[in-house]
Amino acid sequence: MPAAYIYRTRRTPFGRFNGALAEVRPDDLAAQVVGDVLAGVDGARVDEIVLGNANGAGEDTRNVARMAGLLAGLPVSVPAVTVNRLCGSGLDAVMLASRSIETGDAEMVVAGGVESMTRAPWVMMKPVPARDATLVSTTLGWRLVNQKLPAEWTVSLGEANEQLQERFSISRERQDEFALRSHRLAQQAWDEGFYDELVTPVGELARDEGIRASSSLEKLASLKPVFRPGGTITAANASPLNDGASAVLVGSDRIGLVPQARIAGRAAHACEPQMFGYAPVVAAEKALKRAGIGWSDVGAVELNEAFAVQALACIDAWDVDPEIVNLRGGAIAIGHPLGASGGRLVGTLAAILAERGERWGVAAICIGVGQALAVVLENVQ
Repeated sequence: MPAAYIYRTRRTPFGRFNGALAEVRPDDLAAQVVGDVLAGVDGARVDEIVLGNANGAGEDTRNVARMAGLLAGLPVSVPAVTVNRLCGSGLDAVMLASRSIETGDAEMVVAGGVESMTRAPWVMMKPVPARDATLVSTTLGWRLVNQKLPAEWTVSLGEANEQLQERFSISRERQDEFALRSHRLAQQAWDEGFYDELVTPVGELARDEGIRASSSLEKLASLKPVFRPGGTITAANASPLNDGASAVLVGSDRIGLVPQARIAGRAAHACEPQMFGYAPVVAAEKALKRAGIGWSDVGAVELNEAFAVQALACIDAWDVDPEIVNLRGGAIAIGHPLGASGGRLVGTLAAILAERGERWGVAAICIGVGQALAVVLENVQ
């Protein structure tokens, strides 16, 4: 089968909740990165657009991938599909694009994702029979829960990770240290120009809005736990709510551009819903096996930092040097606009492999309701 390659990646800066991107519609965010990643490429050559989106309850409904293509000025003949695997939606989009290339169904696909957590609407179920109704936020987490599901499966994301902390005895101090590392590495990456070619400004926002490299362990230690009295998870050692979009140009070796990396392995894994934070452990190991390599071959890892505790639990379980994980900062600092994060992970990983001259890398992400995805990249530069 043909191989699938990463050619270009672009993303917006990730904005804070109610921050600099609050006035920008998600379909406009997606349209910008779709257009940017195709700069100089005839849009008619695109076989499909595949974008991830976790909410789809407001301006991102009605197939936001299709809207992005139309708004970006691509020919109306370019089809598009939106996929939803919650936090893994953007990485799933890249995986789906790679399968289309490998099977010969496509030569060039734009993948990625978008999320405006600020603009995610409140929703209300139609009362049947007529009665009072309650508005529900669609920004994050469980909503309109089916009561047939076991209660232990439907705990909040934060409570699920407090349970993970108890299971693996990961201290508050380790979590805060990991969070501070994320901010400092992200700031360093921006200062060194690492993200200059990967990120396209939106309006006046040119950098990720949530990076706080000037913080300290003392400041982080002063914060109160969010999900449990006496717990360990705070607003500082978990990823924030964000707005942003990402795009990845995936293609065969016949499109006439210079590739950055080959998609060498991919995998999904599922477990108990409340253990979702630990699911990347097995997903990454499956992807490595399918790529025909082991952890000793891996030179860089991009692991989405949904919570410091879940990232640490995964790193502890892998036979990997912690220092090669999230070398340019992670979601705790950069942000986690759900549908966009997978594209960010792939773009950052490909750039790190090129920068460091490493051959193999792993991108992995945990997903609510007990799932995870992982992709192995091979640097071909």
